[in-house]
Amino acid sequence: MGALDRQVTFGVVVGTRGFFNPKLAVDGRRNLLARLDKLGYRSVIVDEKATATGAIESRADAKACADLFIANRGRLDGILVSLPNFSDEQGVVQVLDIARPDVPVLVHAFDDDLNKLDVAHRRDAFCGKLSVCNNFYQYGITWSDTTHHTCAVESPEFAEDLDAFARTCRVVRGLRGARIGQIGTRPGAFQTVRFSEKILQDSGITVVPVDLSEILARAEGIEDNAKEVQAKQLIIGAYGTIPSRVPGSTVLRSAKLSVAIDRWMEENDCAASAIQCWDSVQKSYGCATCLSMSLMGEEGKPSACEVDVAGAVSMLALRLASGSAAGLLDWNNNYGSDRDMCIANHCSNFPKSFIGRDVEISELDVLGESLGRDRCFGALKGKVKAGPMTFFRLDTDDRAGLTHAYVGQGDFTDDPCTMDGGISVCRVKNLRALMGHICRRGFAHHVGMVRGSYGKILNEATSRYLKWNVYWHGGQAD
Repeated sequence: MGALDRQVTFGVVVGTRGFFNPKLAVDGRRNLLARLDKLGYRSVIVDEKATATGAIESRADAKACADLFIANRGRLDGILVSLPNFSDEQGVVQVLDIARPDVPVLVHAFDDDLNKLDVAHRRDAFCGKLSVCNNFYQYGITWSDTTHHTCAVESPEFAEDLDAFARTCRVVRGLRGARIGQIGTRPGAFQTVRFSEKILQDSGITVVPVDLSEILARAEGIEDNAKEVQAKQLIIGAYGTIPSRVPGSTVLRSAKLSVAIDRWMEENDCAASAIQCWDSVQKSYGCATCLSMSLMGEEGKPSACEVDVAGAVSMLALRLASGSAAGLLDWNNNYGSDRDMCIANHCSNFPKSFIGRDVEISELDVLGESLGRDRCFGALKGKVKAGPMTFFRLDTDDRAGLTHAYVGQGDFTDDPCTMDGGISVCRVKNLRALMGHICRRGFAHHVGMVRGSYGKILNEATSRYLKWNVYWHGGQAD
């Protein structure tokens, strides 16, 4: 089951403190669990009879909760700490100190009611949250915050916080343990996409290599009338417009290549891939890999051009944060004299939903001119539809021995562009500063993009929990 397919499960810690009305903890727990269930999240929490109020206060309470989390370690995507009153900071921190769940943590505190500040009703969770977070800092526990210091569990802000936290958990879980297929070797001219497998492995990301010749041999060995090939041809026929000049035999070869790659990806449990697409496959097999890559991206397994493994991981991170198909683009051209605009493009392997409108499936333009268009079928062509977008790029900084990245948000625009292939016109505030950072820090020219606004989530997941060195363009981080 993929990271996007499984229902998010939180380990829940409800705090309390003895000299506050215990009904606050009892009611807070009940209302919190009801809200989580309504929003579609699963909960792992100590039985309400396991402690005096079903909340955590003492060392014994913490051990009971920690034991439960340890027993469910494989299920937990994140930990939600909720404080319906001031709560005992030692009880709360000891849960995580004992369990060591190694997942993201969100700290939430309940609002007080201005009309209920008497001894029987006051919560003081506003203050208690400071004490819990102080202890987390002392113990070296990494945690995430809510938008407001305190909020009601019934509020829309809390629902938005949970959604962002669940996406953060999904990115962290999906990248830790991810297996990336490296199909072929990088083109000799593209030193920009070099990377360190060992540095990626330090974040739990494994690269699985295979020679391109093995995939092409598999494709050649598949029968034309195999059920998988026939099914893939139907998918291709419905995926975009294929010009009448393209013979059916060419589409068949592309379908067989897709099936061969799909089989290998499944056998090796790979979540994303980077493929040798320039220009060996055109010469050796007679079609482009772009269509195969686009189809995989549409189905939730991003695929990067030119054996850009770090680009594939970037696309996977975007996919996990957004739940949508990501594209890999070149930061390619200025847009006239507007310095906050640029053209980002590729040949392309863009997933159809990333483009956001109907596409043409035809031949590569640049390679088609030199190799012959009859050997270059499979490019997805179309202009990316206007709307908000998030960009993200990681690379292994081999000189410093670490993973670094940048993330930000902007917009795809409807401004005209006459280039061929997959094209987007982008607007990014203070684009010059971003380009300067990319140049100074030696990032590749490729960038992952996805429709929608997910910059804060990616920054939180990668900088706070994966401990990458992240530049958040235009954002704020503590």
